Amino acid sequence: MRIPFIKLGALCAVLLATGCGTTSTTGSTSGPANEAPPPKNPAFTSEMSKFNAQFPNAKNMAYEEITLAFNNANKLDEKGSCHGKSMYPVTIILILDAEGRVTSSTTDVENSKAACFRKAYAGVQFPRPPVAPYRKPIMLK
Repeated sequence: MRIPFIKLGALCAVLLATGCGTTSTTGSTSGPANEAPPPKNPAFTSEMSKFNAQFPNAKNMAYEEITLAFNNANKLDEKGSCHGKSMYPVTIILILDAEGRVTSSTTDVENSKAACFRKAYAGVQFPRPPVAPYRKPIMLK
């Protein structure tokens, strides 16, 4: 029974690492060179636990691939020019309703880059998820 969880953990790590298939034109090290790390968002841990609770589930794993392709094809992370607001990455968890619409989101940190991404993804229509609410994490560099 331990092997499926190891595979799931590896899949989640890959999905988070590749969640942002597009890159910003300013590079991932934009922002001040002496920028302090942003403060952590304590609500993020709970949302990530809820995402992890959605697995193992074959339909949810397949949906992760669908949403990854949708996000990259539509270059959703480029809306609002958020990448240049900080040199630090942001992980966002989108909460999708039964139709696939983003109803809310939570980021792992609190700064202007995180706020920009929350605004950029607000109301976005993804393909319909297999369950609702569905939590979709994306790592944005």
